[in-house]
Amino acid sequence: MAQSRPVIYQLLPRLFGNKQNNNIPYGTIAENGSGKFNDIDEKALQGIRELGITDVWYTGVIAHASLTDYSAYGIPKDDADVVKGRAGSPYAIRDYYDVDPDLATDVNHRMQEFEALISRTHEQGMKVLIDFVPNHVARHYQSQARPDGVQDFGATDDNSKSFSPANDYYYVPGKPFLTPVTQGPENPLTALQDHYFNEVPAKATGNNVFSQQPKIDDWYETVKLNYGVDYVNGESKHFDPIPGLWHKMAAILNYWADKNIDGFRCDMVEMVPVEFWQWVIPEVRKNHPDLIFIGEAYNPTVYKDYLLTGHFDYLYDKVGLYDGLKKLIRNQEDADVKAISKVWQEESKDFGNRMLRFLENHDEERIASSGFAGNAQHALPAMVISATLSGGPVMVYFGQEVGEPAKGQEGFGGDDNRTTIFDYWGVPEHQKWMNNGAFDGALLTEEQRQLRGYYKKLMEVCGQDDAIINGEILEIPLYEQRAYAFVRYTASRRLLVVANFGRAQALQKSVVIPDALRDIKEIQNPTDLLTGTMVEYHDQELMLNVPPMTAQIIEF
Repeated sequence: MAQSRPVIYQLLPRLFGNKQNNNIPYGTIAENGSGKFNDIDEKALQGIRELGITDVWYTGVIAHASLTDYSAYGIPKDDADVVKGRAGSPYAIRDYYDVDPDLATDVNHRMQEFEALISRTHEQGMKVLIDFVPNHVARHYQSQARPDGVQDFGATDDNSKSFSPANDYYYVPGKPFLTPVTQGPENPLTALQDHYFNEVPAKATGNNVFSQQPKIDDWYETVKLNYGVDYVNGESKHFDPIPGLWHKMAAILNYWADKNIDGFRCDMVEMVPVEFWQWVIPEVRKNHPDLIFIGEAYNPTVYKDYLLTGHFDYLYDKVGLYDGLKKLIRNQEDADVKAISKVWQEESKDFGNRMLRFLENHDEERIASSGFAGNAQHALPAMVISATLSGGPVMVYFGQEVGEPAKGQEGFGGDDNRTTIFDYWGVPEHQKWMNNGAFDGALLTEEQRQLRGYYKKLMEVCGQDDAIINGEILEIPLYEQRAYAFVRYTASRRLLVVANFGRAQALQKSVVIPDALRDIKEIQNPTDLLTGTMVEYHDQELMLNVPPMTAQIIEF
Protein backbone atom coordinates (compact mmCIF):
# COMPACT_ATOMS: atom_id res chain seq x y z
CA MET A 1 0.00 0.00 0.00
CA ALA A 2 1.06 3.61 -0.63
CA GLN A 3 -0.04 7.08 0.28
CA SER A 4 -3.75 7.79 -0.05
CA ARG A 5 -5.17 9.68 -3.03
CA PRO A 6 -7.84 12.36 -2.69
CA VAL A 7 -11.34 10.93 -2.31
CA ILE A 8 -13.72 13.90 -2.16
CA TYR A 9 -17.25 14.07 -0.79
CA GLN A 10 -19.26 17.06 -1.99
CA LEU A 11 -22.20 18.29 0.08
CA LEU A 12 -24.32 21.42 0.45
CA PRO A 13 -24.81 22.09 4.18
CA ARG A 14 -28.18 23.70 3.36
CA LEU A 15 -29.38 20.34 2.03
CA PHE A 16 -27.23 17.81 3.84
CA GLY A 17 -28.52 18.35 7.37
CA ASN A 18 -32.10 19.37 6.52
CA LYS A 19 -34.53 17.08 8.36
CA GLN A 20 -37.74 18.62 7.01
CA ASN A 21 -39.49 16.84 4.16
CA ASN A 22 -42.35 19.19 3.27
CA ASN A 23 -40.70 19.98 -0.06
CA ILE A 24 -43.08 22.71 -1.19
CA PRO A 25 -41.96 24.11 -4.56
CA TYR A 26 -40.32 27.50 -3.95
CA GLY A 27 -40.96 26.95 -0.22
CA THR A 28 -39.56 29.39 2.33
CA ILE A 29 -36.92 28.39 4.84
CA ALA A 30 -39.71 28.15 7.45
CA GLU A 31 -41.70 25.80 5.21
CA ASN A 32 -38.94 23.61 3.80
CA GLY A 33 -36.15 24.00 6.32
CA SER A 34 -32.40 24.28 5.93
CA GLY A 35 -29.49 22.24 7.16
CA LYS A 36 -27.02 23.93 9.49
CA PHE A 37 -23.28 23.75 10.08
CA ASN A 38 -24.06 22.23 13.47
CA ASP A 39 -26.01 19.37 11.85
CA ILE A 40 -22.76 18.07 10.39
CA ASP A 41 -21.71 16.67 13.72
CA GLU A 42 -19.16 14.06 14.71
CA LYS A 43 -21.51 11.18 13.83
CA ALA A 44 -22.22 12.62 10.39
CA LEU A 45 -18.53 13.11 9.71
CA GLN A 46 -17.75 9.58 10.84
CA GLY A 47 -20.36 8.32 8.38
CA ILE A 48 -18.68 10.29 5.61
CA ARG A 49 -15.20 9.15 6.59
CA GLU A 50 -16.19 5.49 6.58
CA LEU A 51 -16.73 5.80 2.82
CA GLY A 52 -12.97 6.28 2.50
CA ILE A 53 -13.32 10.05 2.15
CA THR A 54 -10.21 12.21 2.61
CA ASP A 55 -11.62 15.64 1.69
CA VAL A 56 -15.05 17.22 2.23
CA TRP A 57 -16.10 19.92 -0.23
CA TYR A 58 -18.61 22.16 1.55
CA THR A 59 -20.56 23.83 -1.25
CA GLY A 60 -22.49 27.07 -0.70
CA VAL A 61 -20.70 28.20 2.46
CA ILE A 62 -19.86 31.76 1.48
CA ALA A 63 -22.69 34.30 1.77
CA HIS A 64 -24.71 34.42 -1.44
CA ALA A 65 -27.83 36.13 -2.74
CA SER A 66 -31.06 34.89 -1.18
CA LEU A 67 -34.68 35.94 -0.69
CA THR A 68 -34.67 35.12 3.01
CA ASP A 69 -34.66 38.37 4.96
CA TYR A 70 -31.75 38.80 7.37
CA SER A 71 -31.91 42.60 7.55
CA ALA A 72 -32.37 42.35 11.32
CA TYR A 73 -28.77 41.11 11.41
CA GLY A 74 -27.37 43.93 9.31
CA ILE A 75 -27.56 42.01 6.05
CA PRO A 76 -29.29 43.99 3.27
CA LYS A 77 -32.32 42.40 1.61
CA ASP A 78 -31.86 41.00 -1.88
CA ASP A 79 -34.08 41.74 -4.87
CA ALA A 80 -36.19 38.92 -6.31
CA ASP A 81 -35.57 40.19 -9.85
CA VAL A 82 -31.89 39.18 -9.59
CA VAL A 83 -32.05 36.07 -7.43
CA LYS A 84 -32.61 32.58 -8.81
CA GLY A 85 -34.94 30.58 -6.60
CA ARG A 86 -35.90 31.22 -2.98
CA ALA A 87 -32.56 30.30 -1.40
CA GLY A 88 -30.46 31.66 -4.27
CA SER A 89 -27.49 30.32 -6.17
CA PRO A 90 -24.38 29.53 -4.10
CA TYR A 91 -22.44 30.96 -7.05
CA ALA A 92 -23.90 34.46 -6.74
CA ILE A 93 -21.66 35.62 -3.89
CA ARG A 94 -22.93 38.72 -2.09
CA ASP A 95 -20.19 38.97 0.58
CA TYR A 96 -16.87 37.23 0.16
CA TYR A 97 -15.96 37.70 3.83
CA ASP A 98 -19.09 36.15 5.33
CA VAL A 99 -20.86 32.81 5.48
CA ASP A 100 -24.45 32.04 4.55
CA PRO A 101 -26.73 32.93 7.48
CA ASP A 102 -29.11 30.12 6.45
CA LEU A 103 -26.51 27.68 7.76
CA ALA A 104 -26.25 29.09 11.27
CA THR A 105 -28.16 28.05 14.36
CA ASP A 106 -27.31 31.47 15.79
CA VAL A 107 -26.96 33.97 12.94
CA ASN A 108 -24.86 36.32 15.08
CA HIS A 109 -22.30 33.55 15.54
CA ARG A 110 -22.42 32.10 12.03
CA MET A 111 -18.69 32.39 11.37
CA GLN A 112 -17.81 30.70 14.66
CA GLU A 113 -20.18 27.85 13.78
CA PHE A 114 -18.41 27.34 10.47
CA GLU A 115 -14.99 27.50 12.12
CA ALA A 116 -16.17 24.80 14.53
CA LEU A 117 -17.19 22.64 11.55
CA ILE A 118 -13.71 23.06 10.08
CA SER A 119 -12.24 21.83 13.36
CA ARG A 120 -14.63 18.87 13.58
CA THR A 121 -13.79 17.82 10.05
CA HIS A 122 -10.08 17.96 10.77
CA GLU A 123 -10.57 15.96 13.96
CA GLN A 124 -12.07 13.19 11.84
CA GLY A 125 -8.94 13.15 9.68
CA MET A 126 -10.44 14.88 6.65
CA LYS A 127 -9.52 18.06 4.81
CA VAL A 128 -11.90 20.96 4.13
CA LEU A 129 -12.53 22.37 0.65
CA ILE A 130 -14.79 25.32 -0.16
CA ASP A 131 -15.75 27.15 -3.33
CA PHE A 132 -13.88 30.12 -4.74
CA VAL A 133 -15.97 31.91 -7.37
CA PRO A 134 -13.58 34.24 -9.20
CA ASN A 135 -15.44 35.12 -12.39
CA HIS A 136 -18.55 36.83 -11.04
CA VAL A 137 -20.39 38.03 -7.96
CA ALA A 138 -24.02 38.71 -7.10
CA ARG A 139 -25.63 41.63 -8.89
CA HIS A 140 -25.95 43.43 -5.53
CA TYR A 141 -22.58 42.48 -4.06
CA GLN A 142 -21.82 44.48 -0.93
CA SER A 143 -19.53 43.23 1.81
CA GLN A 144 -20.70 43.97 5.34
CA ALA A 145 -18.08 41.73 6.94
CA ARG A 146 -14.91 42.77 5.12
CA PRO A 147 -11.93 43.43 7.42
CA ASP A 148 -10.76 46.96 8.12
CA GLY A 149 -8.76 48.36 5.26
CA VAL A 150 -10.35 46.09 2.64
CA GLN A 151 -11.97 47.99 -0.21
CA ASP A 152 -15.19 46.69 -1.76
CA PHE A 153 -15.39 45.73 -5.42
CA GLY A 154 -16.07 48.70 -7.64
CA ALA A 155 -15.57 51.32 -4.90
CA THR A 156 -13.16 53.38 -7.03
CA ASP A 157 -14.33 52.33 -10.51
CA ASP A 158 -14.78 54.88 -13.27
CA ASN A 159 -18.14 53.69 -14.52
CA SER A 160 -18.13 56.09 -17.43
CA LYS A 161 -15.82 53.62 -19.17
CA SER A 162 -16.96 50.25 -20.45
CA PHE A 163 -13.50 48.90 -19.68
CA SER A 164 -10.54 50.12 -17.71
CA PRO A 165 -7.74 47.97 -16.24
CA ALA A 166 -8.27 49.89 -13.00
CA ASN A 167 -11.97 48.91 -12.76
CA ASP A 168 -13.26 45.84 -10.95
CA TYR A 169 -16.36 45.59 -13.16
CA TYR A 170 -17.31 46.07 -16.81
CA TYR A 171 -19.98 48.69 -17.59
CA VAL A 172 -22.50 49.68 -20.21
CA PRO A 173 -22.03 53.45 -19.80
CA GLY A 174 -25.09 55.67 -19.74
CA LYS A 175 -27.57 52.80 -19.76
CA PRO A 176 -29.52 51.36 -16.82
CA PHE A 177 -29.67 47.65 -16.18
CA LEU A 178 -32.84 46.01 -17.48
CA THR A 179 -34.08 42.76 -16.01
CA PRO A 180 -34.53 39.83 -18.40
CA VAL A 181 -37.80 39.33 -20.19
CA THR A 182 -39.50 36.57 -18.24
CA GLN A 183 -41.20 33.63 -19.89
CA GLY A 184 -43.39 30.80 -18.77
CA PRO A 185 -46.05 30.51 -16.09
CA GLU A 186 -46.17 32.48 -12.88
CA ASN A 187 -44.68 30.99 -9.74
CA PRO A 188 -44.70 31.90 -6.03
CA LEU A 189 -41.87 34.41 -6.58
CA THR A 190 -43.63 36.32 -9.35
CA ALA A 191 -45.41 38.58 -6.86
CA LEU A 192 -42.04 39.61 -5.42
CA GLN A 193 -40.72 40.76 -8.80
CA ASP A 194 -41.38 44.26 -10.11
CA HIS A 195 -39.03 43.88 -13.11
CA TYR A 196 -36.79 46.64 -11.83
CA PHE A 197 -33.35 46.56 -10.29
CA ASN A 198 -31.56 49.84 -9.65
CA GLU A 199 -28.19 49.56 -11.36
CA VAL A 200 -26.93 52.60 -13.27
CA PRO A 201 -24.95 52.18 -15.37
CA ALA A 202 -25.55 48.52 -16.08
CA LYS A 203 -22.74 46.11 -15.33
CA ALA A 204 -21.77 43.25 -17.65
CA THR A 205 -23.36 39.90 -16.79
CA GLY A 206 -21.33 36.99 -15.46
CA ASN A 207 -21.38 34.80 -18.57
CA ASN A 208 -19.68 37.51 -20.67
CA VAL A 209 -22.84 39.34 -21.73
CA PHE A 210 -21.82 42.96 -22.29
CA SER A 211 -25.24 44.53 -22.76
CA GLN A 212 -27.69 46.28 -20.46
CA GLN A 213 -30.25 43.47 -20.61
CA PRO A 214 -29.26 39.83 -20.28
CA LYS A 215 -31.57 37.04 -21.39
CA ILE A 216 -33.51 34.84 -19.00
CA ASP A 217 -31.11 31.93 -19.58
CA ASP A 218 -28.04 34.07 -18.92
CA TRP A 219 -26.38 34.34 -15.52
CA TYR A 220 -28.40 37.52 -15.03
CA GLU A 221 -28.12 37.36 -11.23
CA THR A 222 -24.35 37.92 -11.44
CA VAL A 223 -21.91 40.54 -12.71
CA LYS A 224 -18.62 39.82 -14.44
CA LEU A 225 -15.38 40.71 -12.66
CA ASN A 226 -12.60 42.44 -14.58
CA TYR A 227 -9.16 40.80 -14.52
CA GLY A 228 -7.71 43.17 -17.09
CA VAL A 229 -9.08 41.60 -20.28
CA ASP A 230 -10.88 43.94 -22.68
CA TYR A 231 -13.39 41.50 -24.16
CA VAL A 232 -15.11 44.06 -26.35
CA ASN A 233 -11.85 45.07 -28.08
CA GLY A 234 -10.19 41.88 -29.21
CA GLU A 235 -9.68 40.48 -25.71
CA SER A 236 -6.55 42.56 -25.28
CA LYS A 237 -4.76 41.95 -21.97
CA HIS A 238 -3.74 44.63 -19.49
CA PHE A 239 -1.79 42.91 -16.72
CA ASP A 240 1.02 45.41 -16.12
CA PRO A 241 0.68 46.82 -13.56
CA ILE A 242 -1.13 43.96 -11.83
CA PRO A 243 -4.85 44.87 -11.72
CA GLY A 244 -6.20 45.80 -8.32
CA LEU A 245 -8.80 43.02 -8.55
CA TRP A 246 -6.00 40.43 -8.50
CA HIS A 247 -4.82 41.70 -5.13
CA LYS A 248 -8.39 41.73 -3.78
CA MET A 249 -8.87 38.11 -4.79
CA ALA A 250 -5.55 37.09 -3.24
CA ALA A 251 -6.67 38.73 0.01
CA ILE A 252 -9.95 36.75 -0.09
CA LEU A 253 -8.11 33.46 -0.61
CA ASN A 254 -5.73 34.26 2.24
CA TYR A 255 -8.65 35.20 4.49
CA TRP A 256 -10.21 31.76 4.13
CA ALA A 257 -6.90 29.91 4.20
CA ASP A 258 -6.16 31.64 7.51
CA LYS A 259 -9.26 29.86 8.85
CA ASN A 260 -7.54 26.53 8.14
CA ILE A 261 -9.33 25.80 4.88
CA ASP A 262 -7.26 23.15 3.08
CA GLY A 263 -8.22 23.98 -0.47
CA PHE A 264 -10.52 25.59 -3.01
CA ARG A 265 -12.70 24.26 -5.78
CA CYS A 266 -12.43 27.16 -8.20
CA ASP A 267 -15.50 27.90 -10.30
CA MET A 268 -15.31 28.32 -14.11
CA VAL A 269 -11.55 28.84 -14.14
CA GLU A 270 -11.33 29.18 -17.93
CA MET A 271 -13.40 32.38 -17.78
CA VAL A 272 -10.54 33.96 -15.82
CA PRO A 273 -7.17 34.49 -17.56
CA VAL A 274 -4.56 31.83 -16.86
CA GLU A 275 -2.12 34.63 -16.04
CA PHE A 276 -4.14 35.44 -12.92
CA TRP A 277 -3.85 31.86 -11.66
CA GLN A 278 -0.16 31.83 -12.56
CA TRP A 279 0.26 34.79 -10.21
CA VAL A 280 -2.27 34.19 -7.45
CA ILE A 281 -1.71 30.52 -6.58
CA PRO A 282 2.01 30.92 -5.82
CA GLU A 283 1.22 34.24 -4.12
CA VAL A 284 -1.25 32.63 -1.69
CA ARG A 285 0.98 29.61 -1.20
CA LYS A 286 3.70 31.84 0.22
CA ASN A 287 1.80 31.72 3.51
CA HIS A 288 -0.15 28.50 2.89
CA PRO A 289 2.13 26.15 0.95
CA ASP A 290 -0.11 23.08 1.18
CA LEU A 291 -3.29 24.64 -0.22
CA ILE A 292 -5.11 22.54 -2.83
CA PHE A 293 -6.54 24.20 -5.95
CA ILE A 294 -9.12 22.32 -8.06
CA GLY A 295 -10.34 23.96 -11.24
CA GLU A 296 -13.73 23.53 -12.90
CA ALA A 297 -12.68 23.31 -16.55
CA TYR A 298 -14.41 22.18 -19.73
CA ASN A 299 -11.95 22.83 -22.57
CA PRO A 300 -9.45 19.98 -23.02
CA THR A 301 -7.29 22.07 -25.35
CA VAL A 302 -6.23 24.30 -22.46
CA TYR A 303 -5.98 21.74 -19.65
CA LYS A 304 -2.18 21.80 -19.81
CA ASP A 305 -2.13 25.59 -19.62
CA TYR A 306 -4.13 25.66 -16.41
CA LEU A 307 -2.18 22.78 -14.86
CA LEU A 308 1.36 23.71 -15.86
CA THR A 309 1.18 27.50 -16.25
CA GLY A 310 -1.76 28.15 -13.93
CA HIS A 311 -0.45 25.92 -11.09
CA PHE A 312 -3.73 24.05 -10.48
CA ASP A 313 -3.37 20.74 -8.68
CA TYR A 314 -6.39 19.18 -10.38
CA LEU A 315 -8.98 19.91 -13.07
CA TYR A 316 -12.46 18.48 -13.73
CA ASP A 317 -12.60 15.57 -16.18
CA LYS A 318 -16.13 16.28 -17.33
CA VAL A 319 -15.99 16.74 -21.09
CA GLY A 320 -13.86 13.63 -21.58
CA LEU A 321 -14.47 10.84 -19.11
CA TYR A 322 -17.80 11.89 -17.57
CA ASP A 323 -19.51 12.52 -20.90
CA GLY A 324 -18.25 9.24 -22.37
CA LEU A 325 -19.25 7.22 -19.33
CA LYS A 326 -22.69 8.82 -19.19
CA LYS A 327 -23.48 7.48 -22.65
CA LEU A 328 -22.40 4.00 -21.58
CA ILE A 329 -24.44 4.16 -18.37
CA ARG A 330 -27.52 5.17 -20.36
CA ASN A 331 -26.82 2.49 -22.98
CA GLN A 332 -27.02 5.05 -25.76
CA GLU A 333 -26.65 3.77 -29.30
CA ASP A 334 -23.53 5.88 -29.86
CA ALA A 335 -21.88 4.81 -26.60
CA ASP A 336 -18.48 3.21 -27.03
CA VAL A 337 -15.66 2.33 -24.66
CA LYS A 338 -13.26 3.97 -27.13
CA ALA A 339 -14.15 7.18 -25.29
CA ILE A 340 -12.34 5.81 -22.22
CA SER A 341 -9.24 5.04 -24.28
CA LYS A 342 -9.23 8.52 -25.75
CA VAL A 343 -9.25 10.13 -22.30
CA TRP A 344 -6.07 8.54 -20.96
CA GLN A 345 -4.27 7.94 -24.25
CA GLU A 346 -4.83 11.40 -25.74
CA GLU A 347 -6.86 13.95 -23.79
CA SER A 348 -5.10 13.74 -20.42
CA LYS A 349 -2.02 11.81 -21.50
CA ASP A 350 0.87 12.45 -19.08
CA PHE A 351 -1.36 14.20 -16.52
CA GLY A 352 -4.19 11.76 -15.79
CA ASN A 353 -3.35 11.85 -12.08
CA ARG A 354 -4.29 15.52 -12.08
CA MET A 355 -7.84 15.03 -13.37
CA LEU A 356 -10.76 14.87 -10.93
CA ARG A 357 -13.14 12.06 -11.90
CA PHE A 358 -16.82 11.95 -10.88
CA LEU A 359 -20.28 10.79 -11.95
CA GLU A 360 -22.34 13.28 -9.95
CA ASN A 361 -22.03 16.83 -8.68
CA HIS A 362 -24.37 19.76 -8.13
CA ASP A 363 -24.39 20.68 -11.84
CA GLU A 364 -25.06 17.23 -13.25
CA GLU A 365 -28.11 14.99 -13.33
CA ARG A 366 -28.50 12.40 -10.60
CA ILE A 367 -27.63 8.91 -11.85
CA ALA A 368 -30.87 7.44 -10.48
CA SER A 369 -33.01 10.18 -12.02
CA SER A 370 -35.38 9.31 -14.84
CA GLY A 371 -33.43 11.57 -17.19
CA PHE A 372 -30.11 9.85 -16.59
CA ALA A 373 -30.06 6.11 -15.82
CA GLY A 374 -33.17 5.58 -13.71
CA ASN A 375 -31.23 3.13 -11.57
CA ALA A 376 -28.13 3.82 -9.46
CA GLN A 377 -26.88 0.26 -10.08
CA HIS A 378 -26.39 1.00 -13.78
CA ALA A 379 -23.52 3.34 -12.95
CA LEU A 380 -21.36 0.95 -10.93
CA PRO A 381 -19.09 -0.12 -13.82
CA ALA A 382 -18.54 3.56 -14.65
CA MET A 383 -17.79 4.38 -11.02
CA VAL A 384 -15.14 1.66 -10.99
CA ILE A 385 -13.57 3.14 -14.13
CA SER A 386 -13.66 6.63 -12.60
CA ALA A 387 -11.91 5.36 -9.47
CA THR A 388 -9.22 3.26 -11.14
CA LEU A 389 -8.26 4.92 -14.43
CA SER A 390 -5.75 7.12 -12.64
CA GLY A 391 -4.39 7.90 -9.20
CA GLY A 392 -5.97 11.34 -9.24
CA PRO A 393 -8.94 12.43 -7.14
CA VAL A 394 -12.32 10.73 -7.34
CA MET A 395 -15.49 12.39 -6.05
CA VAL A 396 -18.84 11.30 -4.63
CA TYR A 397 -21.79 13.70 -4.34
CA PHE A 398 -23.89 13.35 -1.21
CA GLY A 399 -26.83 11.04 -1.79
CA GLN A 400 -25.11 9.34 -4.74
CA GLU A 401 -24.12 6.46 -2.47
CA VAL A 402 -27.79 5.73 -1.63
CA GLY A 403 -29.26 6.31 -5.09
CA GLU A 404 -30.93 9.71 -4.67
CA PRO A 405 -33.10 10.25 -7.81
CA ALA A 406 -33.87 13.99 -7.42
CA LYS A 407 -37.56 13.66 -8.16
CA GLY A 408 -39.91 16.60 -8.09
CA GLN A 409 -40.48 20.21 -9.03
CA GLU A 410 -38.28 21.97 -6.49
CA GLY A 411 -38.45 25.58 -7.59
CA PHE A 412 -36.24 27.54 -9.95
CA GLY A 413 -34.55 24.47 -11.44
CA GLY A 414 -37.84 22.70 -12.08
CA ASP A 415 -37.98 18.92 -12.41
CA ASP A 416 -34.55 18.72 -14.05
CA ASN A 417 -33.14 15.46 -12.60
CA ARG A 418 -30.88 17.46 -10.29
CA THR A 419 -31.00 18.19 -6.59
CA THR A 420 -31.75 21.90 -6.43
CA ILE A 421 -29.05 24.39 -5.50
CA PHE A 422 -31.49 27.32 -5.78
CA ASP A 423 -34.22 26.45 -3.28
CA TYR A 424 -34.77 25.07 0.21
CA TRP A 425 -35.34 21.34 -0.01
CA GLY A 426 -35.10 18.03 1.76
CA VAL A 427 -33.26 15.21 -0.03
CA PRO A 428 -35.44 12.15 0.64
CA GLU A 429 -33.14 9.18 0.07
CA HIS A 430 -30.24 10.92 1.79
CA GLN A 431 -32.60 11.68 4.70
CA LYS A 432 -33.10 7.94 5.14
CA TRP A 433 -29.38 7.56 5.83
CA MET A 434 -29.43 10.70 8.01
CA ASN A 435 -32.31 9.21 10.05
CA ASN A 436 -33.28 12.47 11.74
CA GLY A 437 -29.70 13.21 12.78
CA ALA A 438 -28.62 9.73 13.89
CA PHE A 439 -26.66 9.22 10.65
CA ASP A 440 -26.93 5.48 11.01
CA GLY A 441 -28.75 4.50 7.81
CA ALA A 442 -31.52 2.81 9.76
CA LEU A 443 -34.21 3.90 7.28
CA LEU A 444 -32.39 2.74 4.16
CA THR A 445 -33.72 -0.18 2.14
CA GLU A 446 -31.56 -3.29 1.86
CA GLU A 447 -30.76 -2.33 -1.74
CA GLN A 448 -29.58 1.11 -0.58
CA ARG A 449 -27.42 -0.43 2.14
CA GLN A 450 -25.81 -2.65 -0.44
CA LEU A 451 -25.20 0.31 -2.73
CA ARG A 452 -23.57 2.32 0.05
CA GLY A 453 -21.53 -0.74 0.96
CA TYR A 454 -20.36 -1.01 -2.64
CA TYR A 455 -19.13 2.59 -2.64
CA LYS A 456 -17.42 1.98 0.69
CA LYS A 457 -15.65 -1.12 -0.60
CA LEU A 458 -14.67 0.54 -3.89
CA MET A 459 -13.11 3.52 -2.14
CA GLU A 460 -11.38 1.21 0.35
CA VAL A 461 -9.83 -0.73 -2.54
CA CYS A 462 -8.93 2.29 -4.65
CA GLY A 463 -8.04 4.86 -2.01
CA GLN A 464 -4.60 3.57 -1.10
CA ASP A 465 -3.62 0.94 -3.66
CA ASP A 466 -0.12 1.55 -5.00
CA ALA A 467 -0.95 0.15 -8.44
CA ILE A 468 -3.78 2.67 -8.85
CA ILE A 469 -2.02 5.67 -7.31
CA ASN A 470 1.42 5.22 -8.86
CA GLY A 471 1.11 2.41 -11.41
CA GLU A 472 1.31 2.31 -15.17
CA ILE A 473 -1.70 1.48 -17.33
CA LEU A 474 -1.99 -1.04 -20.14
CA GLU A 475 -5.19 -1.58 -22.10
CA ILE A 476 -6.30 -5.19 -22.57
CA PRO A 477 -8.19 -5.44 -25.87
CA LEU A 478 -11.64 -7.00 -25.55
CA TYR A 479 -12.94 -5.91 -28.97
CA GLU A 480 -16.28 -5.01 -27.43
CA GLN A 481 -18.26 -1.77 -27.70
CA ARG A 482 -19.73 -2.11 -24.20
CA ALA A 483 -16.86 -3.68 -22.22
CA TYR A 484 -13.45 -2.35 -21.27
CA ALA A 485 -10.37 -3.74 -19.52
CA PHE A 486 -6.98 -2.47 -18.47
CA VAL A 487 -4.20 -3.37 -16.07
CA ARG A 488 -2.76 -0.99 -13.49
CA TYR A 489 0.65 -2.21 -12.38
CA THR A 490 3.90 -1.40 -10.58
CA ALA A 491 7.09 -3.43 -10.24
CA SER A 492 5.43 -5.57 -7.58
CA ARG A 493 1.66 -5.32 -7.99
CA ARG A 494 -0.96 -5.93 -10.70
CA LEU A 495 -4.68 -5.20 -10.94
CA LEU A 496 -6.91 -6.06 -13.88
CA VAL A 497 -9.96 -3.77 -14.09
CA VAL A 498 -12.84 -5.09 -16.20
CA ALA A 499 -16.12 -3.22 -16.72
CA ASN A 500 -19.16 -4.66 -18.49
CA PHE A 501 -21.59 -1.90 -19.48
CA GLY A 502 -23.87 -4.31 -21.32
CA ARG A 503 -27.44 -4.51 -20.04
CA ALA A 504 -28.15 -8.16 -20.84
CA GLN A 505 -25.11 -10.30 -21.59
CA ALA A 506 -22.36 -11.41 -19.21
CA LEU A 507 -18.83 -10.78 -20.47
CA GLN A 508 -17.31 -14.23 -20.79
CA LYS A 509 -13.83 -14.10 -22.27
CA SER A 510 -10.39 -15.48 -21.75
CA VAL A 511 -7.70 -12.85 -21.44
CA VAL A 512 -4.07 -13.58 -22.17
CA ILE A 513 -1.77 -11.82 -19.74
CA PRO A 514 1.14 -10.21 -21.61
CA ASP A 515 4.59 -11.63 -20.89
CA ALA A 516 5.86 -8.38 -19.39
CA LEU A 517 3.10 -8.44 -16.77
CA ARG A 518 3.47 -12.16 -16.03
CA ASP A 519 7.17 -11.64 -15.37
CA ILE A 520 6.45 -9.28 -12.45
CA LYS A 521 5.61 -12.23 -10.24
CA GLU A 522 3.93 -15.62 -10.40
CA ILE A 523 0.17 -15.49 -10.87
CA GLN A 524 -1.57 -17.10 -7.92
CA ASN A 525 -5.20 -17.10 -6.83
CA PRO A 526 -6.57 -14.22 -8.94
CA THR A 527 -9.31 -12.55 -6.87
CA ASP A 528 -11.91 -9.84 -7.45
CA LEU A 529 -11.18 -7.39 -4.65
CA LEU A 530 -14.74 -6.03 -4.70
CA THR A 531 -16.41 -9.35 -3.94
CA GLY A 532 -13.63 -11.68 -2.81
CA THR A 533 -14.54 -14.07 -5.65
CA MET A 534 -11.75 -16.21 -7.13
CA VAL A 535 -11.15 -15.91 -10.89
CA GLU A 536 -10.22 -18.96 -12.90
CA TYR A 537 -6.71 -18.95 -14.37
CA HIS A 538 -4.82 -21.50 -16.46
CA ASP A 539 -2.47 -21.62 -19.43
CA GLN A 540 -1.54 -17.95 -18.98
CA GLU A 541 -5.16 -16.86 -19.39
CA LEU A 542 -7.67 -15.34 -17.00
CA MET A 543 -11.16 -16.67 -17.58
CA LEU A 544 -13.46 -13.68 -17.18
CA ASN A 545 -17.11 -13.94 -16.24
CA VAL A 546 -18.44 -10.43 -15.59
CA PRO A 547 -22.24 -10.12 -15.19
CA PRO A 548 -24.13 -7.31 -16.97
CA MET A 549 -23.63 -3.81 -15.53
CA THR A 550 -20.90 -4.88 -13.13
CA ALA A 551 -17.15 -4.51 -12.85
CA GLN A 552 -14.28 -6.39 -11.27
CA ILE A 553 -10.90 -5.35 -9.90
CA ILE A 554 -8.84 -8.51 -10.09
CA GLU A 555 -5.62 -8.81 -8.14
CA PHE A 556 -3.44 -11.40 -9.87
